[in-house]
Amino acid sequence: MHVLCVFAHFGKTIIISSTLKQEEKTMTLIIGEHLALSYGAFDIFDDVNVQVPPRARIALVGPNGCGKSSLVRILAGEQTPTRGRVNRARTLRIGYLPQLPDLPPDETPLGYVRRAFAHLDEQAARLRLLEQALAERPDDDALLTTYAEAQAAFEAAGGYTYEARIRHMLLGVGVPETLFDTPLAHLSGGQQTRVALAHVLAAAPDVLFLDEPTNHLDVDGVEWLETFLTAYEGALVFVAHDRAFIDAVATTVWELSHGRLREYKGNYSAYVRQRAEALAREQAAYERQQAEIARTEAFIRRYIAGQKSKQARGRRKQLERMQRLDRPPTYRPPRLRLPPAERTGDMVLELNDVVAGYAPDAPLVRTGVQRITRGERVALVGPNGSGKTTLLRTILGEVPPLSGRIRLGAKVRIGYFAQTHAHLRPDETVLAHILHEGLTYEAARALLARYLFVGDAIEKRVSDLSGGERARLALALLAVQNITLLLLDEPTNHLDIPSQEAFQAALEDFEGTILFVSHDRYLIEALADQVWAIADGQLWQFEDGWPAYRAWLREQARTAPTERDGAAEYEARKAARRAAERERRARRRLEEAQAAVETRMAALEEELAALSAALAAASEQGDAEAVARLGEEYAVVQAALHAAEEEWLRLAETLEE
Repeated sequence: MHVLCVFAHFGKTIIISSTLKQEEKTMTLIIGEHLALSYGAFDIFDDVNVQVPPRARIALVGPNGCGKSSLVRILAGEQTPTRGRVNRARTLRIGYLPQLPDLPPDETPLGYVRRAFAHLDEQAARLRLLEQALAERPDDDALLTTYAEAQAAFEAAGGYTYEARIRHMLLGVGVPETLFDTPLAHLSGGQQTRVALAHVLAAAPDVLFLDEPTNHLDVDGVEWLETFLTAYEGALVFVAHDRAFIDAVATTVWELSHGRLREYKGNYSAYVRQRAEALAREQAAYERQQAEIARTEAFIRRYIAGQKSKQARGRRKQLERMQRLDRPPTYRPPRLRLPPAERTGDMVLELNDVVAGYAPDAPLVRTGVQRITRGERVALVGPNGSGKTTLLRTILGEVPPLSGRIRLGAKVRIGYFAQTHAHLRPDETVLAHILHEGLTYEAARALLARYLFVGDAIEKRVSDLSGGERARLALALLAVQNITLLLLDEPTNHLDIPSQEAFQAALEDFEGTILFVSHDRYLIEALADQVWAIADGQLWQFEDGWPAYRAWLREQARTAPTERDGAAEYEARKAARRAAERERRARRRLEEAQAAVETRMAALEEELAALSAALAAASEQGDAEAVARLGEEYAVVQAALHAAEEEWLRLAETLEE
């Protein structure tokens, strides 16, 4: 059977024609033997042996920095191991989605996903040529036969449905139709990742390698992806920290930790149970052997020079031949703990007909009247771009409401965890951030150690931290504040699974009130007393939590087709077009505002450089008066630059949403 081999390289797809043999469908697709990866003297992992059979559903988990992405790249053929080899079936089609895809900036989402169907475009072009030939020679039986065969092959390959499939893929991963023809350069990083995901899924390779595919998806997108992957005919290997996603999709879990890989059968829940049992068995075996070694060594010391010296020498030889067990690895998760919260009044937060957004003609969400009382945990959910982050920032006071009133209760002090961590100062160290909160050096080091910042890590600059490290630093800063209301925006996004579990436990123990945005269904189900959901620009409250919200969504999906008559459909299309136009206008205004801020920042940076040169000259001349005057001017301009940078980050966050 003739197929296309697709090798995806950082968002670029190379098409290689090959022939897939029937017997290859039942053999192991990929075998990795004795794989090792080192950087200099530092070993990432060693002696990793894996197999990817047909229809595999393999989740690769492990602490941040253990080499998961590198192992996926090695198996996909994107990276060379330090040692070992990878054998792949000869005509294997591989699709690879990296965390940060590199897409052609001038291409559109529609055009980029269409590239996965380039072979169908070629078949369609051949059909058109045959049709032209038939128009000239309608009685040519051989030509008619050729055309019929080509048409049948085109139809069997999905040639008459692939345009609809492209749209289905893009909508499924959360790319709105209004962006289908927008150049990729104008899309946010998250939107580009969703386009790359749609492309690699559309290519339908024999093996899919996905590195954190749920990172930029909302809950609906994640559940759509679960459904798609569950029915997928090929094999799948994916890196993920989304526990509910692993539960729904995986049938095998590979755990990469401490340089070793262990395989567990089943989904995430089965893996957690089996891992605990396996570690308990290994620990017991290790302790038994250590006790046996201690007894043997004591016997040797006691009798080596006495009457039983022959027995002692025999036991020494036994000890030398003994295959020593390694101490079972233990991963030390962060010891997260939030401070005790002071008792607030009964009412913590009240929204009275608040309208949140950035332009009066394009509001994002209308809240109606909503209230959170002391000790409640409320999950705020909704599609990407629906206004979740904007609503949090409106409550925080960073974005003024378009209308309505926000009321905070007595003794309410807000702690905010932002997605972008824009409040972290890039040029400062981890330790400096904590010292700014008034802690002593010893107390700061002790706190940071609980969040896994030890040794030289406390001197790392924020600009050099990974996403997970920034998240842990932001959580450490929350731990030293006197907070009674937590506002959290996707707090588990960059945390590995052990850190997620530790963070969830800390939130469960927190005595204050929590309003959090998340697509982590494990966290929502475990923590949320009620759910606030944004749908069609309106905030809906579900006092019975996540199950009630999901039941409501199912009912909406069930009844929607029967309620849409022709007139309603026409009005809905008109409303959608109006909303899309408003969204485009609002986005254009935001982009113009961001460009203006960039111009202002450049001018301020030039002014700072000039003042710095003038200060140096005045200092050399010993002109104290000029130094004082120029120093004051420098401080004013520097403050203006910092304010402009913060404004730029706010605009960037809004555009990302």
